[in-house]
Amino acid sequence: MSQPGQQIPTPHIEALIGEIASTVLMPGDPLRARFMAENYLDNVVQFNRLRNMFGYTGTYKGHAVSVMGSGMGMPSMGIYSYELFKFYNVENIIRIGSCGAYSSDLDLFDTILAKAAYSESTYAKVQSGYEDATVYPSQSMNQLLTQVAEEHQIELKEVLIHSSDVFYVQDPDVTRQFMLEKKIKAVEMEAFALFANSHILGKNAACILTVSDSLVNGEVTTASQRETAFTNMMHLGLEAAIRL
Repeated sequence: MSQPGQQIPTPHIEALIGEIASTVLMPGDPLRARFMAENYLDNVVQFNRLRNMFGYTGTYKGHAVSVMGSGMGMPSMGIYSYELFKFYNVENIIRIGSCGAYSSDLDLFDTILAKAAYSESTYAKVQSGYEDATVYPSQSMNQLLTQVAEEHQIELKEVLIHSSDVFYVQDPDVTRQFMLEKKIKAVEMEAFALFANSHILGKNAACILTVSDSLVNGEVTTASQRETAFTNMMHLGLEAAIRL
C-alpha cells in the first residue's frame, strides 16, 4: 500500500504497481474480501483501504492471488474493474457475488456460473457505444470454472443472469415473469459492467454467484451468511485463480 507522497495510478485504489496479482477475485462486499483474505490466503498484505473498499494480496497454495470488494451496482464495479484492468495490469477478474433467484429451479446457497449477463443498463452504451443488451464472459474462464467445479465435486449451475440497476423494483413479480420469458433465472447488479470492461480492454472476466434470496418464495440468507457462508463459491474461485 502506498505511503504519503508516493504516486498512485488512480483516485480510487491506493496500491502501487506490482502490489496486485494478475488474477483478482471480486466480491461485492468488502467484508467478504476481508473474510477470504483472513481465512484462505497466506502472507496477506492489504493494498487498499480507500473508501473502506478493502483489497488484499496473498498466496493460495503458493500462487499470488488478490481479492478486493467491488461495491454494489454497475457504476462501482465499472470503476474498480476498469482501474484494475487498465492501470494495475490485472488480466483476470472473477466476480464472486450473491444473487436473487427468479426461478424455483434455484435454491438458497446454490452456486451458479453466468453464461451471459442481460441488462437494461446504459453502462456499456455510454462507456463504449456497445448497443447489445447482453454481454458475455470469457469462455475459456467459464470452461476452467466448470472443470474445477467437477474436480472438486461442487455442483455448478450455468444460467443466464440479469444485471439490474434497480434493487427495489416497484413490481418484482412483473420483472420476474419478464426475465423468465427470456430464460433468465437469477438477478444481480454488477456482472454486465465487468464483462463490458473486459471486452473493451482485452481482458478476461467471469462471474460465479451464490443464491442469497428467492423472488419465488421469499427465502433469504442473513448478512452474516452472505459474508462468510458462501464457501463453495470462494473455494471454486480460488482453485480456478491459481490455474490462470
